[in-house]
Amino acid sequence: MSEIPAPEAEDVRQAWSRVTNWLEQNAPDVFATLGGPGSSTAVSDAEERMGLKLPKELRQWLLANDVGTGKQPDAGSCLVALGCAGVIPSGGLLLGLTDIERVYSHKVDMEEMEPSEDSDYPSWRREWVPIVAESDGFYGRFLNTRTGGVGSWNEGSNPEEGEFTSLFAFFQDVADHLEGVSSGVARESTGGRMHNHGPEGEAIRLWARANGYLVNDNGRILASIREAYEASL
Repeated sequence: MSEIPAPEAEDVRQAWSRVTNWLEQNAPDVFATLGGPGSSTAVSDAEERMGLKLPKELRQWLLANDVGTGKQPDAGSCLVALGCAGVIPSGGLLLGLTDIERVYSHKVDMEEMEPSEDSDYPSWRREWVPIVAESDGFYGRFLNTRTGGVGSWNEGSNPEEGEFTSLFAFFQDVADHLEGVSSGVARESTGGRMHNHGPEGEAIRLWARANGYLVNDNGRILASIREAYEASL
């Protein structure tokens, strides 16, 4: 498999800054949970434990902002212990280095204990690094360390590769959706999503989470939440 050159780290930081700028202005509670800069030593140590080298853009993003930095998972916590909710419009928790390593080790171990029937289409590859996941790890998004592309996995179906060409493209898409919500217009996605939400439903769910409402990733949205959302426009 040939490698695709990753975008410059400056591009990743620019895309990420669009996300953080929107959150700071429109969802300050979510912005406050993003954590702070990461540690190059911590990243190198995690690479050694996982047995792979993180792409430059992922490393630079983690150094700029590592969700959950300075925190430790509680005993008995979910697989995703420190992930940040309310950032990714399509659902899931944004992962920091601690959760990246936890989910990665879990997925690698599961594939080794119960190998996929078709070795050409395994449920997980060692070169995939999770960047978004639900608390139980049943679905999420990963960065392919060989190609730089972003794909997704979902229990019960084959993983999808290449839904975004890079981490930069993924964060640009996240920013597009966030900015579309703040303007009252949901923009079309430039890549795949984990769930097939309607634009309005996606906007309402994002707004609800940012404003303290409990809302499921799928299914009917309560009328009271819809009404509160509409009143906020």
